[in-house]
Amino acid sequence: MAVGARSGTEEPEEPAGRGETPQPAASSVHRSRSESQTEPPGSVPLDKPGLSGTSDTLGTAPGEEAGGSMKKAKKPRAFWKELPILIGIALLLALLIKTFLVQAFSIPSDSMQDTLQRGDRVLVDKLTPWFGSKPQRGEVVVFHDPGGWLNETPTPEPNPVQKVLSFIGLMPSAEEKDLIKRVIAVGGDTVECHGSGPVKVNGKALKEGSYVFPGATPCGDRAFGPIHVPKGRIWVMGDHRDDSLDSRYHQNLKGNGTVSENEVVGRAFTIAWPINRWATLPVPDTFDQPGINKAMAAAPAALGLAGALPIVMWRRRRLTAGRNPR
Repeated sequence: MAVGARSGTEEPEEPAGRGETPQPAASSVHRSRSESQTEPPGSVPLDKPGLSGTSDTLGTAPGEEAGGSMKKAKKPRAFWKELPILIGIALLLALLIKTFLVQAFSIPSDSMQDTLQRGDRVLVDKLTPWFGSKPQRGEVVVFHDPGGWLNETPTPEPNPVQKVLSFIGLMPSAEEKDLIKRVIAVGGDTVECHGSGPVKVNGKALKEGSYVFPGATPCGDRAFGPIHVPKGRIWVMGDHRDDSLDSRYHQNLKGNGTVSENEVVGRAFTIAWPINRWATLPVPDTFDQPGINKAMAAAPAALGLAGALPIVMWRRRRLTAGRNPR
């Protein structure tokens, strides 16, 4: 019986016969002995019969089956099979963006001219209110109908496609009763307007020429005030004062024409459509004038003084009592 592997250069071995025992070739015996001397105990020569590979191949190559045939490469999924998954992910992202980040609204009237035109699409920031941001003077905001503001305005009935697109935020909602106005005063402010104006906030006259519709008077046809805006509420007015049923016209309702901050959807920060109307909606400079926050700035100081006065009086009595003889 042969010991070791056969050499790749030796002649084919003659079949055993005629009573003779076949002998291994000298080169094979020599190689087997040298391998037995150099290989560590327990090691197996790579070119032993019965093992995968030969003296030229150290084993089965990656991607190759035991028989040496190549495995078939996995075919990529057809695009039409992945398309529903991609559409589903896109719709989910659109719904999340509409719910928590940004939502598009369509301008249905002329009440905000010339800042906004009928048919404009604006993008409304819905993220910052989640972090406690409150409406500020001069911002253009979208808010839900506080109750009774849109009773006289019929809303069109959308078709099923419009309902789906508006639900996921790809189209402005046609059936939600939302309004868009400019914040003129916030909680704690006093606002008023008489005759031909101007509108005053905390006694400071607003210079509204940059956003009020040309030719319109600051009060329109409805003078008001002075009105003290309760905490947590805002006073809003349209930029087209002669064509806006805003806080001035709803003083007979709950809140005396003011809107709860909880009804505010978010701030409109840009005109997104049509493209030729693209513009941002910044806060006009007149709302940054010195002194407009005077009333609100004085309130914390007055409260601090009222709270500190009892402590000062108590300490004074204690020190006086300590000096008196017992």
